[in-house]
Amino acid sequence: MSRVAVFGMGYVGCVSAACLSRDGHRVIGVDIDADKVASICAGRSPIFEPGLEQLLQQQVQSGHLLGTTDVASAVSETDIAMIAVGTPSQRDGDVSLAAVRAVLTSIGKTLASRDSRPYTIVLRSTLLPGILEDELLPCLQATGCDVGGQVRVCNNPEFLRETTAIKDYDTPPFVVVGANQEADADAVLDLYSNLPGERVVTDTRTAAMVKYVCNAFHAAKVTFANEVGALAKSFGADGQEVMKIACKDKQLNISPAYLRPGFAFGGSCLPKDVRALNRHAQAQAIETQLLSSLIPSNRSQIQRGLQIIKEQPARRIGLIGLSFKAGTDDLRESPLVTLAETLLGQGYDLRIFDPGVRVAKLIGTNLAFVDTHLPHLAALLVADEQELFAHAEYVILGTDVANEVDMPLTLQNHSLDLRRDLAAPSCEVASSNSSGE
Repeated sequence: MSRVAVFGMGYVGCVSAACLSRDGHRVIGVDIDADKVASICAGRSPIFEPGLEQLLQQQVQSGHLLGTTDVASAVSETDIAMIAVGTPSQRDGDVSLAAVRAVLTSIGKTLASRDSRPYTIVLRSTLLPGILEDELLPCLQATGCDVGGQVRVCNNPEFLRETTAIKDYDTPPFVVVGANQEADADAVLDLYSNLPGERVVTDTRTAAMVKYVCNAFHAAKVTFANEVGALAKSFGADGQEVMKIACKDKQLNISPAYLRPGFAFGGSCLPKDVRALNRHAQAQAIETQLLSSLIPSNRSQIQRGLQIIKEQPARRIGLIGLSFKAGTDDLRESPLVTLAETLLGQGYDLRIFDPGVRVAKLIGTNLAFVDTHLPHLAALLVADEQELFAHAEYVILGTDVANEVDMPLTLQNHSLDLRRDLAAPSCEVASSNSSGE
């Protein structure tokens, strides 16, 4: 059993406090609004959420849940502070940190003035990656409390929806805790020992990003379905039925497939079909801003890769993989062909290894595409990876063809893996791709 002070008696804080109390923890709900605290103490919910008032009544009557406006007493009587105050949008779209800063400062001052003992502060409020590390931790450190020593700071994003918050709390898809040290997450994980779902401990920036990615993905799905509905109607098709059938595919459509950051998409189907839908939408004067953004966004991913390559001093480049994916010789609209064409146009000395690509065997539109974009492909292809390594000062890993080659030690720190590195933290990419002197 843990002793927890939950700061902020809004939707997230009130539900979290009531559920934590129900699960056997001793909980103090803290808020600067005296009316909210009085409501909690009387067993009345300050917000409307199905099932919450009855749960609050039970927990207050049992003595497991109390309310107070006194930060110092709440901190003194607990071992964990869960911060769930609001981070509303400001006029420029940025998040307001005023409430979080105020709570952290009050907690920090209390901890600095009392006898030192282990204490965990966990941010439940939604914050962009970097805010905790760059803005809030310095604020807490300025109070003089032992941050990083006796005082541990984690984040624990919530995934509660209004009207189903208690159900969502009880059946989480996962429990995510961001912590500088894995052991720092133990106290937070213990709060949810009775709940199902995978436990994920990661760094604080990644944990914060997960919350935003989930919400952005939900927004993207709603927008995608609405644009599909508008297009389906214009074709005389049933948009509801279209999406119902599409969602039956659990192998690709509703699955982790394609949801790994990597390089741009290509091939004979995706670019062509996206363009066809967008062309029809334009002809029918239907705004499909999400669908129309796909091709430009895809081009931007190619540019990100090119920018990293251009930052290297190397001019002799080796490219592993040329087709749009390993195991095929289909070069149509392969982003690696675009990459190679651009590098050649900028004067790079390029060699390419892709055992699946044989110029003599290319036919039809595939051959026509190569003749247009890489007319001298035969002179660029090498017979084996050793020939490529002998040429290259810098190696680009484009497809899973790279899984079958052994990179020389001399080139391992002089390479760019397009399948992974464009999503890696900039410091890691710079380190792994440093060309040295």
